[in-house]
Amino acid sequence: MAKLSMHGAVGTLGEYVRLQRQQAQLSLRQLAELADVSNPYLSQIERGLRRPSAEVLQQIAKALRISAESLYVRAGILDTEDIAPRMVEDAIALDPRLTARQKSALVDIYRSFVGMNDASSDELNEKLAHAKEDS
Repeated sequence: MAKLSMHGAVGTLGEYVRLQRQQAQLSLRQLAELADVSNPYLSQIERGLRRPSAEVLQQIAKALRISAESLYVRAGILDTEDIAPRMVEDAIALDPRLTARQKSALVDIYRSFVGMNDASSDELNEKLAHAKEDS
């Protein structure tokens, strides 16, 4: 799958960050503090005016408790086929109707069905390392 165009990727990224922030019931200021970025900078990311580095995306993902890979796809750093399994796991993790035990069970079942292994994780880590070098 081709990477998203830079302009489209940034706008999509900002919308995605805003949606995730709202679902986490965090204010812009709260997320900025948790992610250790400035409030104006985070606002510019959400409005699609700034393209953050891979490191900043990782900080935002950690604060939102989602995978950094999902943000990398939105930013155009990775292709969706590289991280599709992680996006499914994020969806499970974000579902407020599930208990922690149910989430864990679903992730385990999903991984057994798709046959995720450490080799695919190593490949993804290598791609992320290259993306960080480029940003």
